[in-house]
Amino acid sequence: MRLPDELLLKIEKPGRYVGGEVNAVVKEKAGRTRFGFCFPDVYEVGMSHLGLQMLYFFLNRRADVWCERVFMPWPDMMALMQERDIPLYALESGDSVRDLDILGFTLQYEMSYTNVLAMLALGGLPLRWAERGEEDPLVCAGGPCATNPEPMADFFDFFYIGDGEGSLDEVLDVYAAHKAQGGKKRDFLERIAGIEGIYVPALYSVEYYDDGTIADFRPGYGTAPFVVKRAFVKRLEYFPEKFLVPLVEPVHNRATLELARGCMRGCRFCQAGFIYRPLRERGVEELLVQAGKLLAATGHEEVSLLALSACDHSKFAALVDKLLAMTEPERVSISLPSTRLDAAFLSAVEKTQRVRKSSLTVAPEAGSQRMRDVINKNLSEEEILGGCGQAFHAGFHKIKLYFMAGLPGETEEDVHEIGTLAEKIVDAYYQLTYAQRTKPVSVSVSTACFVPKAFTPFQWAAQAEPDAFEARQREVKAGIRKKQITYRYHDAKTAHIEGVLARGDRRLSAAIEEAYRSGAIFDGWSEHFKYNLWLDAFDKTGLDPAFYTRRERDAYEIFPWDFIDMGVSKNYLRKEFERALRGEKTPNCREECKGCGAMSDHE
Repeated sequence: MRLPDELLLKIEKPGRYVGGEVNAVVKEKAGRTRFGFCFPDVYEVGMSHLGLQMLYFFLNRRADVWCERVFMPWPDMMALMQERDIPLYALESGDSVRDLDILGFTLQYEMSYTNVLAMLALGGLPLRWAERGEEDPLVCAGGPCATNPEPMADFFDFFYIGDGEGSLDEVLDVYAAHKAQGGKKRDFLERIAGIEGIYVPALYSVEYYDDGTIADFRPGYGTAPFVVKRAFVKRLEYFPEKFLVPLVEPVHNRATLELARGCMRGCRFCQAGFIYRPLRERGVEELLVQAGKLLAATGHEEVSLLALSACDHSKFAALVDKLLAMTEPERVSISLPSTRLDAAFLSAVEKTQRVRKSSLTVAPEAGSQRMRDVINKNLSEEEILGGCGQAFHAGFHKIKLYFMAGLPGETEEDVHEIGTLAEKIVDAYYQLTYAQRTKPVSVSVSTACFVPKAFTPFQWAAQAEPDAFEARQREVKAGIRKKQITYRYHDAKTAHIEGVLARGDRRLSAAIEEAYRSGAIFDGWSEHFKYNLWLDAFDKTGLDPAFYTRRERDAYEIFPWDFIDMGVSKNYLRKEFERALRGEKTPNCREECKGCGAMSDHE
């Protein structure tokens, strides 16, 4: 049931809830598997996400599947739905989510976990898989946070881990046969447990030592594998020919091209750089065709080139030149993500400014060279200052700098160097002649709180406590004296909860549910985050958050995610952690293969 027009007028941004966008897919219900793609955040965020656009059309390419979208309602809409007893519904059909066969949540950020529970409750569904009946839809999850599924294990029937194009078709084929035969949920889950990328929590058991660490984790049913191997595609072949065109201004309103998946750099803090290895590129001509089709189908005036490190694409310069030849006559701009300040990137950025001027985004991640070596950010101060100087010569006057605070082994001097580096960049601008300085320079500094993630070398590292993060933020602020520099920082308490959930175990499901029932929703939004609700939830469920954040892990500790094979071996990650402690750099994959294990999936 959709909200009638008179009720939509009572809420903020009613366009979030009506559907009917250009390129939306509507099908007959009969004879199809009905799949709800559930994004646990508001419409504007979800509609900016490339994964949603790709999987929506990937699933809808099948004649026997109808994929619809479900977003988290904003609190004003939630209150109205609860007041009028209106269940959460899919945008395409307006049907309650209870009428769908499968609800698939994408877990992009740990701080959206309570939103997942809120969406289930709004749909009239029990929160835990053990409490849902045969008549309820199956509930699954994927996305980067699914690489450590254990904190949410009590809520999902199964997790899908890895590339969406890898095994989803096989899962849906099994489901179609299961549905036709009228089988039980358990039968279906046991059948898909052996498919690459599928983890069924109900088929596994975990035991703990007295100190809280894991003693044993194993399957308790024959079809469940001891190791869940990620779903993986060797070649990036699928890409939609069109995107949904939002009705409400999204966070990013543009056509997005996926240049590549994976990364060759090996930054030790970066989860995406390890879980998506090895680097897989799309061809230049393929990308040009995709860009042409997307622009024709959407009318977007901007094309974004998406990759973890865009200029590492082996044909990056040629791609930009050919894409500009296509888009410039139509006044369509090209946006580039933050990446390395090498000559190819700076040349490309300068060319893209001919259509629309923008700021330059640089991510040094650490202020001192010592810390950049620790995190394996192979970028020297000379390269940073030289690159910014070239950017200023090219006409840029706004630079955005992204750093992390609280990195392993960080000292007060390392933190102070963040402001020092920013001031050196301002000084580089004033090395230009007076005639070249046509506009005032602006340098924006942002520091995120470092959160160790699963499947990275820093999965063994301790995380700084909130008061330590806040002390570092004060140090950075005190060290910035030039008026041309602005400083922003992430909330330390939010990072603390994110850190608990990022490396948590199955026992945290109880705390997540307690936090939700106490009123925690939209935890990723500063105006809604309530730190004390989380602390109370940990206390009520007998869990100590410091167990998950404050301690450095033992080299041989069993992690909650160790049963998952994401391609890169744990032994390699441990060696990288030890190299980090020694401040040793590791060459990128093109310079030298270090045998991380990811290429075995590619052979």
